Amino acid sequence: MRIAPHTSMSAHPPFLHLGWGPARVTLVQAAALAAPAIAAGILRGPGVATTLAAALIAALFWEGLFALVRHRALTAHGLTTALIVAVMVPVSVPLWQVGLTVTMGVVLGELVFGGRGFGFLSSAVTALALLVFSFPGVELEGGEAWVAVASLPGAALLLAGGLISWQVLLSAGAAFVLAALVQGEALAPVATGSALIFGLVFLACDPIGAASTNPGRWLYGALVGGLIALFGAGSGPEISANAVVFAVLLASIFAPLFDQLVVLQNARRRARRAGRAGRSHG
Repeated sequence: MRIAPHTSMSAHPPFLHLGWGPARVTLVQAAALAAPAIAAGILRGPGVATTLAAALIAALFWEGLFALVRHRALTAHGLTTALIVAVMVPVSVPLWQVGLTVTMGVVLGELVFGGRGFGFLSSAVTALALLVFSFPGVELEGGEAWVAVASLPGAALLLAGGLISWQVLLSAGAAFVLAALVQGEALAPVATGSALIFGLVFLACDPIGAASTNPGRWLYGALVGGLIALFGAGSGPEISANAVVFAVLLASIFAPLFDQLVVLQNARRRARRAGRAGRSHG
């Protein structure tokens, strides 16, 4: 997974300290996504399973092809991408559009960088953003109350495993509420929470796209929350899932910069301390 250089102000993602490899991360993420995917299927019908199948075929095909070309072992990271897509893509979207955008998301967001963990964008976020951008009129799903409730056990599992950051969740939620209030937006706890929970847990907190340093996580989460409020302005308490996706995409682009700034600041602080220590000994 993408990690930041070690500093005394921050740590590598916790799952690396626990010896969690990409395969195990994928397995736990898929387990966390199972309940919201089932809830979406119950609410919307068998079309969710069809979307899941189309997304899974596209993701695993390209992962397999790149693994073959690069002489690497076949992975199943596309499972989590497919599950997120199945939850958030309306069943009315043609399967060829699902397959095309998942292909572009997996290839451009992940595989061209060397595979899962080597890039800085979530393949699911990239695929969803490309779907909305390429086919105007698509309104993403994932904000139903039962999907949000079904996401909570998975969120607890990921938090317990150190796979998502509570700093990101807290800062994103706080920044969203503050920005929404400043803009005079109406907030309803149930409707607003339902619209945000799945996206924050499975998109904003994805360890690939989120910042890796602790100060960077606070900044990244605040940017996500502020952008969601900005992009969703005027939509009322039921924030559009499209706003969540584009907010996470833009914030993920800045996440490496936040981490680098933290590392540089820490290096300067250590250099000043070393300089003062050298002068005192001299």
